[in-house]
Amino acid sequence: MKKIGILTSGGDSPGMNSAIRAAVRTAISLGWEVVGILRGYSGLINEEIRVLDSRSVSGVMQFGGTILQTARSKEFLREEGRQKAVNMLTKHNIDALIIIGGNGSLTGALRLHEMGVKTVGIPGSIDNDLYGTDMAIGVDTALNTIVQAIDKIKDTASSHERAFIIEVMGRESGYLALMSAMASGAEFAIVPEVPYNIKAVAEGLRKRYERKRTNSIIIVAEGATSAFQIEKELRDEIGFETRVTVLGHIQRGGSPSVFDRLLASRFGYHAVDFLKNGGSGKMVGLVKDEITFTPFEEAVSKVKPINKDLINIMGLLGT
Repeated sequence: MKKIGILTSGGDSPGMNSAIRAAVRTAISLGWEVVGILRGYSGLINEEIRVLDSRSVSGVMQFGGTILQTARSKEFLREEGRQKAVNMLTKHNIDALIIIGGNGSLTGALRLHEMGVKTVGIPGSIDNDLYGTDMAIGVDTALNTIVQAIDKIKDTASSHERAFIIEVMGRESGYLALMSAMASGAEFAIVPEVPYNIKAVAEGLRKRYERKRTNSIIIVAEGATSAFQIEKELRDEIGFETRVTVLGHIQRGGSPSVFDRLLASRFGYHAVDFLKNGGSGKMVGLVKDEITFTPFEEAVSKVKPINKDLINIMGLLGT
């Protein structure tokens, strides 16, 4: 092993820069050359490659996003595109690749692994939906951002005696919705893993108003339904006046939390160590505070279950 490449792909998440920094400095300590590939797989195909040294990753930990930038590549989805990527790795004498991203990014890493490229994945996804790790880079920061927003919305909800429906990210996983609802004291959390009952939500709102509790917060994961759909269903059910807030991409941004900086640094170090020991085709993860490695096939195909105990706790505390 003499030279490795690093790329970030798909949706960005706070802490990616810490992972890049850790991987670069760990690789340099082994005497390896490191290159960064800009704009993910698209940049790999189009030869957007630059040398990374210790100085180039200095002072990046406090910034959200990714210094390598990111993009989604339709060309890479085709076999010809992937072959172009492999040819580019060969042209630049890149012996192995570290891929930081979510499900789609690591599916791409699996395809390269199947084509003989040494690869290791680092989970960077605020949805926290990757099997094989308790936490992905960016989740903690996103949760803090969401809870801060909910706290502010609760102030105006109290002032105007209204119910607010807040939509958060999470196409396949309700982790952000469930955890932010618990942490902010919201009354309801609607997640993809559990079919929601609008009549039960409406009845819960009625009972709150009967008890003179005149404001409520409903957190909706985008993968379960839309906040606007919940608003319509509640209006049809009980004529209840609500307000909708879709937090959108604000959840992805901001300076990474201490937890995310530390998690990403550990992942970056262990990704390089994995390659040093001849590994390939796996994603580094954290399970019960221990570093683990999960084959790409499992990480991208198995469903990460939501903690049913947390759902029960939320149902109790939200009443």
